[in-house]
Amino acid sequence: MSAAPVEIAPGCLWWPGWLDRAGQETLAQEVREVLARAPLFTPLMPRTGKPFSVRMSNCGPLGWVSDVAGYRYQPAHPETGAPWPPFPDLLVRAWAALAATPLAPQACLINWYAPGARMGLHQDRDEAEFAAPVLSLSLGDTALFRIGGTARTDPTRSIRLASGDALLLAGPSRLAFHGIDRILPESSTLLRQPGRINLTLRRVHPADHGEIPPSCA
Repeated sequence: MSAAPVEIAPGCLWWPGWLDRAGQETLAQEVREVLARAPLFTPLMPRTGKPFSVRMSNCGPLGWVSDVAGYRYQPAHPETGAPWPPFPDLLVRAWAALAATPLAPQACLINWYAPGARMGLHQDRDEAEFAAPVLSLSLGDTALFRIGGTARTDPTRSIRLASGDALLLAGPSRLAFHGIDRILPESSTLLRQPGRINLTLRRVHPADHGEIPPSCA
């Protein structure tokens, strides 16, 4: 695990190769087990109902979903109605090692980028707690990641997020616009098929809101 982060923007820390190959394989298997219980679904844009190019799932007490009714967090899978599976152990350890906050994560969004998928510039602002960071881990093919400022018109910078990389959005970058411009095909041999998995850990509620009941985990 790489210990020295690169600050690519104020508050945006990048750990290239934070997970070694063995760690990546362990996490990939843990994600497969999560997806066996909480299958990938295709979210829809609010109002228009246009499908995302990225497929998604979640683990942890809460999960992020999007449909014509809007963006939100909820305790159950939108198609199966089952509670989200718990966090894999490796994700809990990653948060403890890198997030630098006493607040525990409450959701992990799992994004599956097939070849050709992308994610436009957006802010992670559906949470009620912005003091906690957003932590992501990459598995599989390399992604061209772009980050700007808190205004959509701010200048942007791009880096290549490879399998095993960790990225933290905190402080001035917590509400920065960011996105994935494209996936670089066949840049990793980790996954069983071409594409990329991005795991994004988030705190949803403020500390004084109380923890999610264990029955929802």
